[in-house]
Amino acid sequence: NGNWMWLSCSCFFYQYFRCYSPVTFPKKYDPEGKYVKHYLPVLKDMPSKFIYEPWKAPLAVQQKAKCVIGKDYPAPIVDHQTESKDNMNKMAAAYNAHK
Repeated sequence: NGNWMWLSCSCFFYQYFRCYSPVTFPKKYDPEGKYVKHYLPVLKDMPSKFIYEPWKAPLAVQQKAKCVIGKDYPAPIVDHQTESKDNMNKMAAAYNAHK
């Protein structure tokens, strides 16, 4: 939605260097992952430690939570840290080209 486009700095936002992480931001404001567990029931038994990065949970933890990455929940499509930096560089180039 438009709000995530704003927070992700992928559109509409001139302070593209203040990109919100989909991991760090919710860890700060919802450390237990209540919102995620409500809207993604497949993650309801995932320990809070791994709720925002379930692919980092050891296989035994995933199995206990009945949420095995690649089977019950998709693996990450991109490495957010890498893609975020790449996006910020592209946004900087776009803003500099059209000042």
